[in-house]
Amino acid sequence: MTAGREAALAALRACSDSVGAQLLLVFASGSYDARALAGEVAEVAAGLPVVGCTSAGEIALDGPTRDAVVVIALGGEGLSFSVTAVNAADDPRDAGARAAACIGDVADREHQVLMLLSDGPAERQPELVRGAYSVAGAGVPLVGGVGGSPDRGGVPALIYGGAVLTDAVIGVAIGSDAPIGVGVRHGWRPVGDPMLVTRACADRVHELDGRPAADVYRERLGGFQPYEVTLQHPLGMQRRDGEAHVRFVGDDDAPDRSLDAAIPAGSMVWLMAADGDSVRDAADAACLEALEALDGEAPRALIVFDCNARLQALGAEGAADEVALIASHAGDDAAVGGLYTWGEIARVRGSAGFHQQTLVVLALA
Repeated sequence: MTAGREAALAALRACSDSVGAQLLLVFASGSYDARALAGEVAEVAAGLPVVGCTSAGEIALDGPTRDAVVVIALGGEGLSFSVTAVNAADDPRDAGARAAACIGDVADREHQVLMLLSDGPAERQPELVRGAYSVAGAGVPLVGGVGGSPDRGGVPALIYGGAVLTDAVIGVAIGSDAPIGVGVRHGWRPVGDPMLVTRACADRVHELDGRPAADVYRERLGGFQPYEVTLQHPLGMQRRDGEAHVRFVGDDDAPDRSLDAAIPAGSMVWLMAADGDSVRDAADAACLEALEALDGEAPRALIVFDCNARLQALGAEGAADEVALIASHAGDDAAVGGLYTWGEIARVRGSAGFHQQTLVVLALA
């Protein structure tokens, strides 16, 4: 039996509610043939909506992996779903708005959340979120992630029914009679004095404090550092309240001494650092935040969007501990699953909602 078929059948068997499954979420390692896997799951689904994406790693009750398929069956009394897919290559903000239109299909439920699954470069994602926010409004939280691959050179893809999409965004509207919770934490802390992004374009930071960005960044780190080190030192953007929004930094030794980072000019940023304890504490806090919003009701599912950079920061043993911690919050009956992404989406307040190196937890009661 192939991996996609086996995972889909297991998910459907686990959905024991009398109403049965209404949607299959698929998170599959980028090492698989995504098109063949999507066909396998769609065949098992027999008409149910199937949505998902490739992953840099997978999260299940038995721990994290980097070469597996996770399928989560959602459904039951008091839940309704609507899905759509939109090309996002030409106008990401418009694509986000059109993807969010499906939220109207579940407006009869007291609580709603819009899940966005996307691919493509980091600079595209804030525009997708802003477009979705313009339609969903301030009262509907946004969650989701950017598909990834265990190989840095891999090409992420989205799964929509039996098809595979690229340069797209999938909208998944979830309506519920019970409360919905979203938790967002990263565990990174600021180090040293703030810096002002004085010149930037969509995907590059050219200047920090009026000087070449790579020069300033390297001074903070003690010289040019490889990817494994810069991964441990993203930049955090100041917010009015709550944690800073974290952005990955790549020092690719560009001739103009710019940095690979999606941060707009005018942003106040800090060098960030973390350790295993702070990252695990953040996972605990994200789960507690999501569950608190359920107003005492037991969760039916915890869906996790965790950054691949956090997986690498924790290491195999630390990542296993983190997943075990998340599972301990779920109780005995809730489904737990998710993926390691190349970017996370979470908007609970304000209009901004694209994150990197962050953990997002969606709790459904």
